[in-house]
Amino acid sequence: MGADRPNRRVGGGGGTLTERRALVVPAVPSFSVDGGFRYAIPEALAATIELGTVVRVPLAGRRVRGFVVALEDGADGDTLKPVAAVSGDRSVFDEPLLESLRWASHHYVSPLSTMLERAAPPNNPRRHPSRLLPPPAVAGDALSGVVEAAIGGRRVPPTVLLASHPPTALLAATAGALLSHGLSTMVIAATTREAEELFEVFSAVLPGHCVIAHGDMGDRAITGAWSRATMPCVLVGTPRVACWPVARLGSAIVIEEGRRAMKDRQTPTVHVREILRRRGQRERFGLTVVGPTPTTEILATGPTVIRSGGRMWSSVEVVDLRKESTGGSIFSEPVRMALAAVTRRGGRSFVFGHRKGYAAATRCVACRTVRRCPGCGSRPDPGERCTRCGLELGPCVDCGGTRFEALGAGVGRVVAEAGRIVGSDFVVPAPESGLVVVGTERDVLGLGDLDLVVVPDFDGLLHGTNYRSAEDALRLGARLAGLVGRGSGRRMMLQTSEPDHPAVRGLVKSDPLSALEFELETRRVMGYPPSGELAVVEVGGGSPPDLAPLLEHCDVLGPAPRREGTRWLLQGSDLGRAKTALRPMVQRWRDSGLRVRIDVDPIDL
Repeated sequence: MGADRPNRRVGGGGGTLTERRALVVPAVPSFSVDGGFRYAIPEALAATIELGTVVRVPLAGRRVRGFVVALEDGADGDTLKPVAAVSGDRSVFDEPLLESLRWASHHYVSPLSTMLERAAPPNNPRRHPSRLLPPPAVAGDALSGVVEAAIGGRRVPPTVLLASHPPTALLAATAGALLSHGLSTMVIAATTREAEELFEVFSAVLPGHCVIAHGDMGDRAITGAWSRATMPCVLVGTPRVACWPVARLGSAIVIEEGRRAMKDRQTPTVHVREILRRRGQRERFGLTVVGPTPTTEILATGPTVIRSGGRMWSSVEVVDLRKESTGGSIFSEPVRMALAAVTRRGGRSFVFGHRKGYAAATRCVACRTVRRCPGCGSRPDPGERCTRCGLELGPCVDCGGTRFEALGAGVGRVVAEAGRIVGSDFVVPAPESGLVVVGTERDVLGLGDLDLVVVPDFDGLLHGTNYRSAEDALRLGARLAGLVGRGSGRRMMLQTSEPDHPAVRGLVKSDPLSALEFELETRRVMGYPPSGELAVVEVGGGSPPDLAPLLEHCDVLGPAPRREGTRWLLQGSDLGRAKTALRPMVQRWRDSGLRVRIDVDPIDL
């Protein structure tokens, strides 16, 4: 018969049927197919079908892709349609991974088929043809507890490795020690650029044993990486690889698991940390999170905490705005002096802005009402027209006032004010290069060692619009402080009216855990995650549906009208029953033409 071509499907046709049956979940994004459908297995395909096999099956008059989730003995008199074909030559999940994907399907209120697709490559799954490479010889200290537990197949709590920057030598030594015992390591970074940098480091230490996968690669390259991971290796990737089957996975390492990129924005809103934590429990591999600030969710699991020696980041200087007169500027006098001094000697500074644009908002000077566009409802930048819809803004809708002032530290405003201090020629918005760079969090990659980092409005981070604001402020503050190089006079300057806030004290002391423990207690009192559960339901495209059936399972807050539809917040100590009740409701809404988004464990409220 010869070898199959890379994308050839092995057909079954009618032929002789075996007494075995395959329970197949079609790759249709609908809750109605979660239970799967039974198909007869042709004798010609019997040797190629197992749990996790990708198949083609007849459904509603057409052939569709599907996943085998169970094999059963047939009953006398069964008249089932046969599996039409097998796609690829390798299953895409085993029983433990299937259990984790079923959990994720329920937890994130997602059709099971959508989660099963995440375990599969874009093209037909293939076994990697290469032979195993000799085990690497890696010198250096490794995370001995992680290695010993993986070798022994023991369940252990997650490990938190506190470090301002990933200790790549330690992580590579750990991956090498696992490879020497035939075990794989998965390493996940938030962005393509960070994944590529880690891949270079791991490949230098473990040549021939590393593989990379990220969203900027084509389908063929991603499928090749998926296939290579069917043999023991070090898989480095972005969050998309968290559901991949990896040969004999001994450890999963997540770099800065609190970053927003670690959670999908669209349904299903899967978080890398949670899917790997569940997988680790079932597949018996260790989860290690690396970064300066772990999340409260991982701390609530009772992890093993390993601290790096000394301070994790350079000095943090707090400017108490209660004692400073800014004269209407977003910069205090100490910050203005520091920016000028660093620029004069040719040093490099980064100034953090909350968002792109000029300011987070503007307000009427007379009545202090926040200005909104009368057309689209957005909070516009200063000017006469809305930058989103182009409508003329006009005077204040409350009092008719015509004078407005900027609020918050938008990049445009920061650039303008910093330019008045050091000269506009020296100040640039990211990603441009200059002595003073102004940008948001997404602009910090690749800045290198800086002499000064300034956060003009830390209070705006502390008191955001959701329950995670203080934790996010601590995480972002630690990430910004990590940009500052070591040496005399180098520092981060943080302006705040709350110098005694636990997050501010944690940054000054280079001790995030005390602030996070305070935050955990606050969440416990309020019933917020990780002590409770939250989920956001957003529906648009028609009349708001009725969520009253969920009231017996949880608290339902809303409806709240939004420009794109209607929004509800579900809250409870355990939303398990609410999620079960929600699944058929969501299907009915979608079948009627409504747009539905479910955000479980929301970052923003």
